[in-house]
Amino acid sequence: MINSLLTSMQNLITLSPTEIDIVTTLFKEKSYKKGDFFLEEGKICKQVGFVAKGLLRYYINHDGEEKIYDFSQENEYVCNYESFLPQIPSSKNIQALEDSEVLVISHADLQLFYANVRGGERFGRIAIEAVFIKLLQDISSLYTETPELRYERFLKNHSDLQQRISQYHIASFVGVKPQSLSRIRKRNSTQF
Repeated sequence: MINSLLTSMQNLITLSPTEIDIVTTLFKEKSYKKGDFFLEEGKICKQVGFVAKGLLRYYINHDGEEKIYDFSQENEYVCNYESFLPQIPSSKNIQALEDSEVLVISHADLQLFYANVRGGERFGRIAIEAVFIKLLQDISSLYTETPELRYERFLKNHSDLQQRISQYHIASFVGVKPQSLSRIRKRNSTQF
């Protein structure tokens, strides 16, 4: 499990043998059963995770309805940074959609990572920049794209998830009711 995390890090920074030991010590293995929460609304996000196996969804409760806005799967990081960085209660939920194995690092241990790994702060900056760019693209999509275009973007960016999650979850991510998603899918299939 730790090897996939180390590979992900070494795509961005060089780790010495001593730094590999530091990473191995600071990240802890944690299992989540399907339905378990990585983070619940109202609680402070106290960890960043690296998904070694499984799938998690990010969602908010809005007027009694769950609205999915993102997913994290294998070889991706999972965190609610708007809660984690300032250590304030989250307005969002992160929940396992499958049994998942996640390598987690606490807020305090992340500070040790930054202090003791030569390229640690650079790694953190690059990771947060990627989160920021994705967030800007998602906000833009919400205001400028039709549900059809958002569904096409979902297929392009998450093609492998189509078989792993329910149509209800896809519809929520796209921002439509499941019946509307069925119509969108039907129109898309007749276009090809």
